[in-house]
Amino acid sequence: MRSRGVNRDQPRKGGNPSPLAPMHPAFAWSLFLSAGVVVSSLVPLGAARSKADFQLSDLAAPRAMAERLPDWGKRANWAHLNSFEAFTLYAPAALICLMAGVSSPVAIAAAWIYPALRLGYIAAYVANLPPVRSLCWAGAMTCAGLLRSEEHTSELQSQT
Repeated sequence: MRSRGVNRDQPRKGGNPSPLAPMHPAFAWSLFLSAGVVVSSLVPLGAARSKADFQLSDLAAPRAMAERLPDWGKRANWAHLNSFEAFTLYAPAALICLMAGVSSPVAIAAAWIYPALRLGYIAAYVANLPPVRSLCWAGAMTCAGLLRSEEHTSELQSQT
């Protein structure tokens, strides 16, 4: 049932989107998959820790244990830490696009591509493929930047 003269699908006066703006599921799925990538970065790190003879006493000083990791294990550790940093840049942009009802094909494509690039980044980092790692990192950050750009574009369009 609609209120008198209120169309909840249209932005309210002043350009603020309706709290019931249609949300595109690509952004929710992208957030879910991106969080999964952060968690999956533990797989190579766990394998490296097992190669370094991980013991419960290592929990008292996990950074000291990092010195015992094989070279690929050190890279797995660095990729894991970078996963958190990248997620904190990406997640707010995807969440804002989700809540603002962004439906741009560019933003939707960027949302789907981001988790794949982050997974490629981890694999390239562990495998010691710096050019591929750098391309995956740059591509993922471009996706995050595109979401930021699309959310601003969406906001400007709703104000006109």
